[in-house]
Amino acid sequence: MIVRIPNVLTEEELQSLTQSLAEAEFVEGKLTAGWHTQQVKHNQQLPHNRKTKTLSSLISQSLERNQLFQAIARPKVIHSILLSRYREGMSYGRHIDNALMGGSNFLRSDLSFTVFLSDSNSYTGGELVIEQADDEKSYKLEAGSAIVYPSTTLHRVESVLTGERLVAVGWVQSLIRDRDRREILFDLETVKRSLYAREGKTSEFDLIAKSVANLLRKWAE
Repeated sequence: MIVRIPNVLTEEELQSLTQSLAEAEFVEGKLTAGWHTQQVKHNQQLPHNRKTKTLSSLISQSLERNQLFQAIARPKVIHSILLSRYREGMSYGRHIDNALMGGSNFLRSDLSFTVFLSDSNSYTGGELVIEQADDEKSYKLEAGSAIVYPSTTLHRVESVLTGERLVAVGWVQSLIRDRDRREILFDLETVKRSLYAREGKTSEFDLIAKSVANLLRKWAE
């Protein structure tokens, strides 16, 4: 599944992030790229320091409170968040994300996410392009919105033609490793919430809630 999530960040959080990034010093993005992606990664990132950790925590907290993200990702760990900047001429060529991250911690990347921080009208180009079996789709979302997609996909960021593209990217090790099982749980969770909103706590709601809980017990790791 590829899912767009609007308004992950509040206006106050977005303003705080963009102001901090406007004052920050970025470094070459290749420093965090794998050996096979260094030749196609042309962007800038915040170096790892206390300020970056604070900004990354803000992103994590916004995702942790978002019900749609939680239902899609079933996160065990949200990790390896990077704050990136693309200026004119910068891009990130076709690549796949590393399967294991976090150094010796060996955190798995089941899902990737991008949180858009720049106004979509403030730059041209810079679309996130995700390849699927028979086509590819481009994404350029409003500031404060996020997209979540499988880390197993090939993807790229098109060259920025004008302006500046600011994003936060990160990864999820899910409690549910298998993506088909995650989709089943997401569908059931969607029905469960819709049924409750429409009819309250009925016998049918209880049965769906039971199934979701028992599948989580069976599949979570």
